[in-house]
Amino acid sequence: MKFKWRWLVTMLIVGLMVTGSLVGLGQSRYAKAATKGNRTLIIYFSMSGTTKQAAQQIQKYTGADIVRLQRATPYPKGYDNYAKVADRERRQGTHPAIKRNLPNLSRYDTVLIGFPTWWQQPPMVIHTLFDDYDFSGKTIIPFTTSMSTPMKNSMSTMRQIGQADGATVKNGFRYDDNNAALKKFLRKNHLLKSQQ
Repeated sequence: MKFKWRWLVTMLIVGLMVTGSLVGLGQSRYAKAATKGNRTLIIYFSMSGTTKQAAQQIQKYTGADIVRLQRATPYPKGYDNYAKVADRERRQGTHPAIKRNLPNLSRYDTVLIGFPTWWQQPPMVIHTLFDDYDFSGKTIIPFTTSMSTPMKNSMSTMRQIGQADGATVKNGFRYDDNNAALKKFLRKNHLLKSQQ
């Protein structure tokens, strides 16, 4: 009986040691994955849904985290209505309050920032984004949606506000539903998932 008891205790101890080793191995693997994390973030502002579609396409090709930038008080519905408010913000240099719903930016190295081009410039909420969050040390890659205005029209503004925050701002991309061109752009910037 004593032998059986000792044998059971020994097997229990061995089992606990093996289990502890496996749990430790699992935890170290998890910690490694958590440390590696996703280092790319997509922040997009969209009114009509076009820039949202562009951001989702980029997310599909990159696997990046994604978050929508929103004005604290929503713009009025209907193009004519929100265009009046947005134009007034532009003319007056107003930086409207935004919802503070972004993840901790210290987790990210590269941030793609998307917006519709309004009056050949980024909307004023993009200025507020840089007012409210610290992009120092980040690589910023802008992308825009526009019927005809090229990305270069917005680049001087993006460089100005990005560099003032200590970020590196790369040339951006105008998305016009050309996914082949988008993939080429993302590949050039080393953002394309390996299986794409």
